[in-house]
Parts: sequence; C-alpha cells; structure tokens
Amino acid sequence: MRERILYYSTNCYLDNVEGMEPFKDRVSFREALLLGQAPDEGLFMPESIPQLSLDEILNLKGRPYTAAALLVAEAYLGADLPLETLKAVIESSYNYEVPLERVVDRRYVLRLDRGPTASFKDFAARMMARLMSHFRDPGKRLNVLVATSGDTGSAVGEAFKGVAGIDVYILYPREEVSGRQKKQLDTIGGNVRTLSVEGKFDDCQDLVKQAFADPALAGLNLTSANSINFGRILPQMIYYVYAYAQLAERGEEIVFSVPSGNFGDALGCEYARRMGLPVAQLVMPTNENDEFPRFLKTGRYEKISPSLACLSNAMNVGHPSNLARFFDLYGGTVDRTGRVHKMPDLEEMRNNIFSVSVSDEETRRTIRRAYDSYGLILEPHGAVGWRGLELYLEQTGRKVLCVSLETAHPAKFPEEIVSLLGISPELPASMRDIDSRTGEPLPMTGDYNVFRKFLEKTLKAMD
Repeated sequence: MRERILYYSTNCYLDNVEGMEPFKDRVSFREALLLGQAPDEGLFMPESIPQLSLDEILNLKGRPYTAAALLVAEAYLGADLPLETLKAVIESSYNYEVPLERVVDRRYVLRLDRGPTASFKDFAARMMARLMSHFRDPGKRLNVLVATSGDTGSAVGEAFKGVAGIDVYILYPREEVSGRQKKQLDTIGGNVRTLSVEGKFDDCQDLVKQAFADPALAGLNLTSANSINFGRILPQMIYYVYAYAQLAERGEEIVFSVPSGNFGDALGCEYARRMGLPVAQLVMPTNENDEFPRFLKTGRYEKISPSLACLSNAMNVGHPSNLARFFDLYGGTVDRTGRVHKMPDLEEMRNNIFSVSVSDEETRRTIRRAYDSYGLILEPHGAVGWRGLELYLEQTGRKVLCVSLETAHPAKFPEEIVSLLGISPELPASMRDIDSRTGEPLPMTGDYNVFRKFLEKTLKAMD
C-alpha cells in the first residue's frame, strides 16, 4: 500500500499575500482536487514526488496508453482510490489513439489531437472529470469555473457534459479564439455554459481566481478545471512516460519540446523528470508573450499585461499560472499578481529548461517548412513547439532522441492552413458535425463585481 501524498499551497511560506493569511495546512488529493486553488490564492503542490524505476517505465514498451496512465496515476493516488476504481477511471478516459510520428532522424511528433475535442486538453480534462465525479460530496452540486484561451474550455466542457451533480461555466476572451474554437465552446450545452468575456485570457483567469478567493462565494462549492488544479497536472505527466517507453533505448536520454502558454503541460514533463524519467532537457518555447524566456535570460521577471494576441492563441498568456509551481520546485515563490517573493535557483532552472520566443512570422515559416521538407502538417501551437526544438538543437549541436508535442488538430485552424499550405486539413471524426451545431454564449465584462453577481444569482449549491 502506497503512503498517502498530502498537498500544500505555493504561498504557504509567505508572511502575507495582499492581506491574506497564508494557508499552512496540508490537504488530501481529494481536497486539493475539489478546492482547485488554495484559500490564499496559492496552487497545491504534492509534498513528495513518487519515484518510478527505469524498469517500470521500459516495461511499458509496446503496451497501450492506459498502462502508462495506470502506472503514473497509481503512484500518486494508490492510497486514495481502490485499484479497480482507478482502472475504470483510466479505461473510460483514454479510448483513443496516441500516435508518435517519426519526422526525421530521431525526431518525433507526439500527436495529442485525437481525443473528443482534438486537443491535448482532452487528456487531462477527461480523467479529472471522472475523478471529480467520484470524489464529490453526494447531494452537493459542484460548480466548475474555467478560463480558456482556446482549447481548455471545450475539452473541459465535453469531459464534464452530462456528469451528474456538476455544472461548468467557461470564460473565454471574446476576440481571441478561432471560429472553430468558439463554435466548439458555445455549442456544448446541457450542464455547460459559456461566458464570452470582453478582454484577454488573463482577464478571464483573474475573474476565476478572484471568485475562488472571495469569502462571499464560499458556499457555492466552486472548483477549477484550469491547470491551477493539480487534478489537471497529474494526467499531463503520463504522455511523457508513454512516449519515452515507446521510443527510447535503455537509459537513453530524451528531449521534449512543449509549446507553452499557462505552463501546465510543461509542468507535467518537469514532474515526470523528477519521478525518474531520463529527460535531458525540457524545451519550453512561447509565442511573442516572452516573459519566461526573458526571465531565464535576465533573471528579472516582468509579466506582460495585457497579453499579446498571437497566432497560437491558446498560448496568449502574459503571466502563466503554473509559473508559481515551477518557482516552488526550484526553491522560489511568485504570486498571482506576478510579484516575485523569493527567487528560484536560476542556474538549476537554466540547466534543465530551454525557453525561446517564437514570433508569428516564424510560426508561419515553420508550418510551411515542415510541410515542404517532411510532409508534416502542424498547426500554430505545434509549429511553435517544433521551431523551439529546432532552435535548441541549432544552439546546442546535440544529437539526441527528441519529441515535440502537437497539441491541437490542424483542422481547428483551417484558414491559416489553407492560406499557408493551400490545403484544407480533413476534419477529425469528433468535429465533423461542428458547423451544424447551435448555441450562444452569455456576454460578460471584465468587471469582477458583475461576475460575482452573476455567480450569486445563477449557481446552485445543492442537488
């Protein structure tokens, strides 16, 4: 029987957080999952990181994705859930393929675009929805608030659609999602409602975080499905372990390139490395919102506000939430506002992480070059990941096993693909009826008082 892992807040060591008392308690996974965010606006972190042996990882070679999922999830949840329950959660979460596509030499693309909403967010959202359904208090309605810059919202909405006792409210920036992304969001229906916010993704994220910290809303059973919730991070560790097991020779190191916006996906890789995965380097390319590569270069952190609207819209984040977790893992502290209270170990961070900003023009050139050179069709986020990997290899001269993540299906960005490549990517099965769906969002300003009144009027606390 595994020892139960407890969770603490990234703000627990601060004297105060803008007048808030630091949350110094330790909570179970269930509490961390259902709370979403700590009461002091910090993010929950596991007190210990379970270890996987190289033999356990390599034994996954040739086995289905669900085997990797069970290995990783059981390491964290073995003391919280019966094994049969965990198996059932995993089997119902991952019933689609996870292709690893060789591009050239020892460079691969991990296609995370085959789930129900053709986005990597499906991997985390489906598992989290099933865990929340299992852990929620009977008789109480759970109200999930989620801010999205593109794909998170539809993945969460589809994952929670029809789940008994849970309502979902998705906030997205009105002018910064693609037409297909908007259609996906607005037409989920049922227990899922969308709010079209006048502003940026960071405005949506701030509304959600303020609601979690608002004592006036304490009775509404609010929780998060954003990557501020550790329930989103845990499933995102799995595909790194799976990819390594399928591709690597024994003891071989690997480089992962992860297009990075709110940093939850890259954080999954950081945790996998700390669990024992032989990751030589975590490459974290951003779009023109370059606050993190600038920080690694200069040692000064300055968030970008408002965030810049870029082609890779799901990465339009001026202050990534999960930077707080990265800082914590490297011995530092940064709060919700972007204020650094304690610097992380910058030298160690630079040793393990490579980050670079990729402009929109570079993104477009990468899409064209990847197709012309290899017949590889990338959408803007995957192109940022691929270009980041190219720059890393150019600067280091390393010849090593590499995997770049393709995080959304190219068909979600048809205008850009047609314009750049002259082809129209075929819609995946999950999106073929999207143009015939109907639904409208609720317009919302970025004023928190307006949002709070909406929540007080609309949300139900009991079944």
